[in-house]
Amino acid sequence: MDNIIIRVAKQEDCARLLELINELALYEKAPEEVTVTLAEFEDAGFGATPVWKAFVAEDEHQIIGFALYYTRYSTWKGCRLYLEDFLVTESYRGKGVGKILFETVMKEAQEKNYNGMTWQVLDWNEPAINFYNKYAAQIETGWLNASFSKEQIAK
Repeated sequence: MDNIIIRVAKQEDCARLLELINELALYEKAPEEVTVTLAEFEDAGFGATPVWKAFVAEDEHQIIGFALYYTRYSTWKGCRLYLEDFLVTESYRGKGVGKILFETVMKEAQEKNYNGMTWQVLDWNEPAINFYNKYAAQIETGWLNASFSKEQIAK
């Protein structure tokens, strides 16, 4: 893992990031849920009002993983880093890349003086749960996710 470079994502990384997002969606058994276009994704990260940031892991100039995050405000906890997506491509899993990426995000939360960091993990994703347990993460139960699509909001 001596060749792995962790760096801040750039706009030209977006196509590869979207490929990895689709890989994650396939792993999470929801490939049809990825509806964002490359143009929307680029604009949201690098347009006039960017809403996300990301770190990427590179090996030999190929992006093999990423951690995409943004600031979330909790009325109970204050500013927290929200880790939206975190993935290392399958052939690189178990080699320490995820640890380096995750700890980079943790360092970012610390440097920004956030009051914590939060993310979601599917209850059946044992490898991810085991990974987070190594950091003594508090994995909550009892909350259900709710959402509206753009079309539902319009109605």
